[in-house]
Amino acid sequence: MTAKSDSRKIQQLAADLARPRCEIEAAFVAAGTRLTEGAALLNSLSKLFEALPEALQGAEAEAASAHLNAVAARAVELSQTFAQEKADLARLVDVVAAANAPISDLRRTVKMMGIVSVNARVTAAGIVGDSDDFDVFTTDIAALSDSANRTIQDFARVYRQLTTEVERAANQRSRFEAAHAQTLSDLARSLAGTIAALREQQAAALESSAETGRVSRQIVNRIGSAVIALQAGDATRQRIEHVETGLACLAAIVAGERVFERIVPAEERLMIVAAIADLQRAQLSQTAATFSQEVEQAEQDLAALASDARTIMAHARDFHAGGNGKGSSIADLGRKLRAAIAILKDFETERAKLEAVATAVQDTVRVLLEHVGAVQEIEANMRLVSLNAAVRCAQLGPRGASLTVIATQLRELTSETVIAAEAAMAQLDQSSTLAGAFGAAASGSGVGQIGELETQANLALDILGDLDQRIAAALARLNTDGPRGIGLLETAARGLSGQSALAETLDDLALTLTALAPAPDSGAPSETLPSILADLRKHYTMEAERRLHDELFPQAAPPRVTDIAESEADLADFML
Repeated sequence: MTAKSDSRKIQQLAADLARPRCEIEAAFVAAGTRLTEGAALLNSLSKLFEALPEALQGAEAEAASAHLNAVAARAVELSQTFAQEKADLARLVDVVAAANAPISDLRRTVKMMGIVSVNARVTAAGIVGDSDDFDVFTTDIAALSDSANRTIQDFARVYRQLTTEVERAANQRSRFEAAHAQTLSDLARSLAGTIAALREQQAAALESSAETGRVSRQIVNRIGSAVIALQAGDATRQRIEHVETGLACLAAIVAGERVFERIVPAEERLMIVAAIADLQRAQLSQTAATFSQEVEQAEQDLAALASDARTIMAHARDFHAGGNGKGSSIADLGRKLRAAIAILKDFETERAKLEAVATAVQDTVRVLLEHVGAVQEIEANMRLVSLNAAVRCAQLGPRGASLTVIATQLRELTSETVIAAEAAMAQLDQSSTLAGAFGAAASGSGVGQIGELETQANLALDILGDLDQRIAAALARLNTDGPRGIGLLETAARGLSGQSALAETLDDLALTLTALAPAPDSGAPSETLPSILADLRKHYTMEAERRLHDELFPQAAPPRVTDIAESEADLADFML
């Protein structure tokens, strides 16, 4: 085999090394790029979900909870008030109905007064003469009787209106309660349960945030480890380049060409070629072994990063679902709260009708009182008329006996009208008191308060809606960036999975180099070899290269700092 042929083989070996070097460099650069992009996505997602629990526990969220509790408390209060109002309304119906009996007595008494007044007029017409002044029997009694009849008819008409109004209110309330028997109590329980679910979601958010923070810190450590592991690609590339440089030097020596500005003497050439070939074989073998270990570590780190990313995604989804997999508690609460406000409005509208009924009852009672006053005035006038009639009867003597009986009947009937009217008013006054009581309650806690509750609920919905949108936006980013980041990391890991085969390629090339190297010459030491070794050593950038170089050629290794210091100390001792 000629020197030129051997030189070409060595050059070809160097060219063969360029292919795995380029492949390693390309694979690790691609993996590093994907790691950078994937790590940036994971970091962004981690910060996004770590910030959400703080928002859920902040002052705004607490204010929203306070508003929601107010709505739930109002539902409980209304439920209790409705039960009491039902009893009060039933009592009002009974009290108003109880006035019917004295009013019926009143109408019957007035009817009797009309009959008696007709008898008085007929009797007086048959007894008195043209010269007698008995208008009291023929005119006054009839006029007062007609006036009493009209008054009592008006009284009865107004009472019927009152009865109708109260019964209609009671029927409306009965129908409303039949449709919403358990609505308020169910609403209160539903709101309380949903608020509790929100609290659970907040607690789950804190727990998820803590776990996400732990995994995020773990990811930071893994990223650092992966970055260090990926540096193996650059280190391997440099070491292969240095072996290529050594092979180029070796090919030049074999061909008798100038190396590092010097020509190797022919008698030293075989020894130097053997030494340098052995050095490059050792460097390449060590590079292959180190690369095999480091590429495996890089694969593991990238795969672990992808696993951590999936963990973060799982915790984030659990957080959004409140830990129950049923979706956002905030969204559920928003739906229930809107329904609650609508229900409360319906109930307050129904309660507002009580206020209208209360006003109508009180107005009607005032009108009835005016009629009672008219009855009392008629009774007073009837007494005067009866007294006048008694005087006229006394003047007639025995002829006026029948008229005396009629006058007495009129006085008795008139007294009965007053008694009946006052008995009716006793019941109606009680109904007015009842109406005033729950009317004041209805107006004191009516639509105005519901308007305030609705404002509070809307504020709560705005706050919680914003939080829910932020959570939904975060989840949307999680569903897009999460798989993308995981995909980048998994692709990076897969991109390194074939690099182990390149380590075997490097080992094969090292064996080829051994076959090309001549057997070492046991002749005299070479004077040129140390300088060539020193020039090769200058190209190294890895401490492992220098260490292996010095182990193979300790006599050519530069003095260590400690050795220099010890030599200087020995020299100082000698000088002393």
